[in-house]
Amino acid sequence: MQQQIDYYFSLTSPWAYIGHAVFRDIVSTYNIKVNYKPVFLADLFAESGGLPLAKRHPVRQRYRMLELQRWQAKRGLNFHFKPKHVPFDGRLADGVVIAALEAGHDPDKFIRRAYAAVWEDQLNLADAATIVRLADESGLPGKILIERSPAEAVTAQYEQNRQDALAADVFGSPAYVLGGEAFWGQDRLELLADALKSGRAPYSSQVS
Repeated sequence: MQQQIDYYFSLTSPWAYIGHAVFRDIVSTYNIKVNYKPVFLADLFAESGGLPLAKRHPVRQRYRMLELQRWQAKRGLNFHFKPKHVPFDGRLADGVVIAALEAGHDPDKFIRRAYAAVWEDQLNLADAATIVRLADESGLPGKILIERSPAEAVTAQYEQNRQDALAADVFGSPAYVLGGEAFWGQDRLELLADALKSGRAPYSSQVS
């Protein structure tokens, strides 16, 4: 049976953007099926005790800027540390991902394009016209998906993703869950690759 990874992410997260290409390389190497699960970070933080960036202590905010610079160099990327339209409400764009999955489309090209749009091009991913254009450029029916995004079924799936995240001990973006074992943060991707390469059984937080 093909292995699967639950991929919890937010298009507002620089860390999800920074790690996405590496994650997809791992997926291709090990022939993994990806279950895309966009989540609304504010709700996830509220449940798990995290804080939105603006409410974090200045020490944490300053350290975050160091990490962004380090990982930009490490991953060979070129992006803005403070994009013009961040933070933004990701609900509409996340809904397009869910609607694409609902319709049987692979959303990965759109996700890649959306990440770049936010962090490299400084586009507004809360703007419907921008999202439609990005979806169209990614080979998806943008107008249909943006109209579907606010639907009750999509909202219900968005909420289900949040509940699934909490049940899997996920508290931020990105998180990759393999066989019930959560790997939080793109800086854990090498550990995820090690787990897949070794074929070991998943570790558990329930240890004595």
